[in-house]
Amino acid sequence: MIHSHDALKLRYSFSDFLFYICLLSVPVITAVLAIYKNSVWWTIAFAGLFVSVTALILRFYCTRCPHYTREGKTLTCIFFWGLPKFFKKRPGKLDAVDMVVTFGATALLLVFPLYWLLMEPGLLIVYLLSLVGFGAAIYRHECKRCIYFECPANRVPEAIKNP
Repeated sequence: MIHSHDALKLRYSFSDFLFYICLLSVPVITAVLAIYKNSVWWTIAFAGLFVSVTALILRFYCTRCPHYTREGKTLTCIFFWGLPKFFKKRPGKLDAVDMVVTFGATALLLVFPLYWLLMEPGLLIVYLLSLVGFGAAIYRHECKRCIYFECPANRVPEAIKNP
C-alpha cells in the first residue's frame, strides 16, 4: 500500500516552494551576515557567486529534470517558481560534466563563506545546522518520491519505478 507521503511527487505547489525556500534562506542569510560584517565587497562577490552557481545548476542539473522538461515556459519546482526556462531541455541522465559542474559549483558556494563564518562561531553553528536540516528535509521528504529517476540522490523504490 502506497501512502500519500510515499507517492511520487508529480507536481509541486507554491506552498512546497515557500517551505523549501524558507529553509534555504537560513544558511544563505547567515552566510551573508557573516560576510557583510567584515566586507561589503565580499558580500557583493558572494551574491554574484550565488547567481552564477544558480545559473550553472539550472543549466547542468535542472535541464535534465522532468519538472524542467515538462510543458510550460516557467519552472514550478521546489527551488524555482515562475522562473523562465532559460536553457534548452535535456531530458535524461546526468553525464560526467553535469555532475562535476553541479556538485563542484555547489561545493564552492557552500565553502566560500566559511572564512567569515569561522570568525563568528555562533553564525557558523547556525549555518552548519541549517544546511544539515535543509539537506535532511530534501532527502527525507523528496528523494524517496522524486520523478527524476536518473538523479544520483533518487531513492524511489524499484517497485514504484517499475511496477
